[in-house]
Amino acid sequence: MANNKSARTPDPAEAPRPIISVLHGPNLNMLGARDPEVYGKHTLAEIEHLARTRGEMLGLVAEFFQTNHEGELIDAVQDAAQNADGIVINPGALTHYSRALGDALDATSKPKVEVHLSNIYARDEWRRTSVTSPYVTAVIAGFSTMGYVFAMDSMAGFISSSRP
Repeated sequence: MANNKSARTPDPAEAPRPIISVLHGPNLNMLGARDPEVYGKHTLAEIEHLARTRGEMLGLVAEFFQTNHEGELIDAVQDAAQNADGIVINPGALTHYSRALGDALDATSKPKVEVHLSNIYARDEWRRTSVTSPYVTAVIAGFSTMGYVFAMDSMAGFISSSRP
């Protein structure tokens, strides 16, 4: 008996979209109010909207998390390593001293982009050292909110280049 079922070509629009975990560290919940001359006038919600919109344009799903606690951010990195296709992270001040966060980032081979709204290399001496940067794929600093757009663009490129 012949099989009359025709082979169906999968629709790329039905394929699951890559998930990007966008993680924000300490004090980023204060954006818009805290030092607007350094960090800009945009709130974290506005930045997340910008990143989400760019992600959607690129076929990505952006999921967001913010915490003021180092251990919670490490937990979020570990969760993203298991459940996301890539990580965008602004570690805030943890950038400069959290070796534990660096270890968590080092433990995943997923693409990772570190974002800083300000140019950390043009600020106070203590802000010029990043203990997390050696464990990420790329660093974007000094582009204000556009850094998150560039990070989503980078994620799309990293993910598409790693797929067959």
